[in-house]
Amino acid sequence: MSATIDTNGVTLGVEQFGDPASPLILLVGGTTMLSWPDALCAALASGGRHVVRYDLRDSGVSTTAQPAAPSYTLRDLAADAAVLAQELDSRPAHLAGIGVGGMVAQVAALDHTSAFRALTLVGTRPVAPGPVDDDLPDHDGATMNQLFSHPMPDWTDRGAVGEFAAAGAEVLGDDPAVARATAERIWDRTPGTDVAVQMANQMGIVFAHLKCTPRWRERLPDIAIPTLVIHGKRDPFFPIGNGEALAQEIPDSRFLVLEHAATAIPDNAVDDVAAAMLTL
Repeated sequence: MSATIDTNGVTLGVEQFGDPASPLILLVGGTTMLSWPDALCAALASGGRHVVRYDLRDSGVSTTAQPAAPSYTLRDLAADAAVLAQELDSRPAHLAGIGVGGMVAQVAALDHTSAFRALTLVGTRPVAPGPVDDDLPDHDGATMNQLFSHPMPDWTDRGAVGEFAAAGAEVLGDDPAVARATAERIWDRTPGTDVAVQMANQMGIVFAHLKCTPRWRERLPDIAIPTLVIHGKRDPFFPIGNGEALAQEIPDSRFLVLEHAATAIPDNAVDDVAAAMLTL
């Protein structure tokens, strides 16, 4: 069931699966809710959870303002997650973030400890966009050169955007057909064809302009809730060393490596990911 919820002074697009009386798993979009596969949401709901995935600001049907120059910060996005979780369920929630949404989830778990009982981090890293710490692997250079050599599509053309996403997925090691279909669904939900808005939805470019200070990596040992870190072994965007660092620095966390995955959760990993998340 798709809807919008007014929370923390903004409107957030949400989609709910399962029984609202069941324990809540809140899935932070990375940036849109469609970064979380339908099959995973259904599997978690079948496991007895109330699953809610949502769009970050400036993506999907959430509040769109100025994605090329956002006035909010990473901490505001973290507060959105905490307030939304508490409005959906009075009990602490299981919070999950994927990609850049994993950065939001880390800060939310650190800044809003009473709102969350468990944490899942998928394909993310412990530092903000930009230069990485010396001990962390950066984006794979050869892959990024190939990825960004593709010309930008005509953002007014749904099919062209889908083809652009498929070509990028092939470079990254994700499923091109799935990427094309997801990109077209994202295009359908994007409010207009303005380049900045389209890029915020399709590529998460808003995070290139977002204030993400202060650092939070040094605070990771303060996370005291059960935590699951999931990472694709073949991820060239946030290479697996980033997931290893998260798992090492968050006390008593569990690390699940998806042997054949890159940046997305592939269909053949959904059952394993759902099973692991349902243990938290």
